[in-house]
Amino acid sequence: MIMKVFKTKSAGSLLTRKESLEFKPVKNLQIKEVRLKTGDVQIEYPLAMRPWIAALARRLGSPQDRIRTRKLQLDTLGTAVWDLMDGERSVRQIIKAFALTHQLQAKEAEVSVTRFIRELGKRGLIGLS
Repeated sequence: MIMKVFKTKSAGSLLTRKESLEFKPVKNLQIKEVRLKTGDVQIEYPLAMRPWIAALARRLGSPQDRIRTRKLQLDTLGTAVWDLMDGERSVRQIIKAFALTHQLQAKEAEVSVTRFIRELGKRGLIGLS
């Protein structure tokens, strides 16, 4: 008897590359965006704490009403992509604009931009509509 250990995703739930590039990144409304003197962007966002960590912090005397935040400073290229995310442009349009502005080949720009967008999504800084 063979026991199935890992769950596999159904083929119907996976998006095609073409479909995923049509999503529009939307910035999280809870973040604070600061433009630095260098022109780069610094993002401050609320930190989601696991319940057991929050309970431990309370026991150690941490103020309960204090919202913990993190800061993320984007470099020049990250700032360029961040500025292109206006809620109107699709990922595909952002990639094209980024490639033209920075004189990159389409595939190179696609890899860089999609990796960056994926990382922002993992941190909860953007959503896709």
